[in-house]
Amino acid sequence: MAYVPGVALLAALVAGCSAGSDADDSDADSKPGSPTVTAAPPGKYRTLPESCRAVPRSTLQDLLPGAADLSQEQQEKVYEGTATVTYDTDRKVGCRWKSDAPDASRNLSIDFERVVSYDPAVSDDDRAREVYGKKQDAAALPAPNGATPSEKPVESASGSPGGTPSGSPSGSSSTSSSAEPSPGTTGVDPDEDLRPRLLDGLGDAAFLDDVLTRAGSTAQHRTVSVVFRTSNVIVTVQYTEQPADVTGVPDSRELQEKAQALARNLDEALSD
Repeated sequence: MAYVPGVALLAALVAGCSAGSDADDSDADSKPGSPTVTAAPPGKYRTLPESCRAVPRSTLQDLLPGAADLSQEQQEKVYEGTATVTYDTDRKVGCRWKSDAPDASRNLSIDFERVVSYDPAVSDDDRAREVYGKKQDAAALPAPNGATPSEKPVESASGSPGGTPSGSPSGSSSTSSSAEPSPGTTGVDPDEDLRPRLLDGLGDAAFLDDVLTRAGSTAQHRTVSVVFRTSNVIVTVQYTEQPADVTGVPDSRELQEKAQALARNLDEALSD
């Protein structure tokens, strides 16, 4: 009678091992057939600079000349800037500066945005390229020589981006591009290099926008924006001037040159 249970127990053990072996074989057979997902490479930048310290004091003195007439304490406050309110300083930071002078008031702002793709099949760079592209499309730049704007500028025969400026003043409130000559640019061909356009040699892709705003009897103000992408970081520089004289028109060339110079310095600092 003791022998039969032993045989039954042995049979149960053999059946259990056989079942376990089949399950293991099934698992082993399923692994080779599983799809392999290769994660896209991460972006170059994992952090962002401290925005209010990203612009040297000498540059701020040049861009905000009205601060020179203030007391030392007031100058420090102007040059210190005001940080942009953000909830994730690893993804987006910015700073604002403002100064008033007898001739004009000037505003400067810079913004850094670090783009991260949460799709393993899409790299941070590709996602940043998409975000930058939307910003460029929103600027509605005039297409050089009738072509469709792209990340890389198309130069005209003269060596400068061509195209027809968009926007024209009408009524009591309107905006216009920098194609209209302004004081300080008399005799300069406005189509040569002052229109909103793509920029070469700045980051991986860049564009400049220039908007002159008129609002009834108030002074006109001009805002020059330079936006560029380097790997997975997008940088925006905005420089605005509003003359004290309601009949004055801010110098487009001066604002563009200074905004571009700052953008190139920021690009170099990011690359270091």
